[in-house]
Amino acid sequence: MPREELTRLTGNGNGTCGEDDCPNVYRTTSGSIVVQGDVSDAFTPPQGEGLVEIPESVLREAVRALGW
Repeated sequence: MPREELTRLTGNGNGTCGEDDCPNVYRTTSGSIVVQGDVSDAFTPPQGEGLVEIPESVLREAVRALGW
């Protein structure tokens, strides 16, 4: 899925990753959530899944953007 099809819930494009502004949280057109962050090795996830780590502040910003 192209990034252009996602709604960015956090960041303004001025973060440490420039316009990619990672870490970040996105919403898909189907309503699911996509998280961009540093790869985590906290544990080995099942095949086909991955772990990312994001700061709590990014998650709080996404929750505010969703109005939860």
